[in-house]
Amino acid sequence: MTLQETISTDLKTALKAKDEIVLGTLRLIKAEIQYELTKTGASELSDTAVMQILKTNYKRRKDTALEYDKANRPDLSSKEIEEAEIISRYIPKEVSEEEIGKATEEAILELSATGPQDMGKVMGKVMAKFKGQNIDGSKVSSLVKQALSAR
Repeated sequence: MTLQETISTDLKTALKAKDEIVLGTLRLIKAEIQYELTKTGASELSDTAVMQILKTNYKRRKDTALEYDKANRPDLSSKEIEEAEIISRYIPKEVSEEEIGKATEEAILELSATGPQDMGKVMGKVMAKFKGQNIDGSKVSSLVKQALSAR
């Protein structure tokens, strides 16, 4: 079963269970998937494309929750956090810092990187290794920068 089909099935389940928060969140995700389908003219999106939609929405919810916290609106913040948790069910676990560090060292050795000027090449190699997995680009960037500046 594809990710898109899983979301549709869970949407139907939430509708039958009258689970409003899950229903609302999945409807928004489904609408974005439908928008992408219309834009591309495809009949179904790949799991990678759906994953990108999910990651974008997850990050958006987390950022919005932080903004609500800063504005002293815990009621709205908790709703955003709840929606982010629902979305996170469909996102695989994030690649660990240890795995990123190991891949960074391997890429540095393979490319014979000598300093910060090689950051782009090393970043590209590390990101390519984890393509299709849940990886935080900013975390990769800081670890690569740290490893290269130590050289």
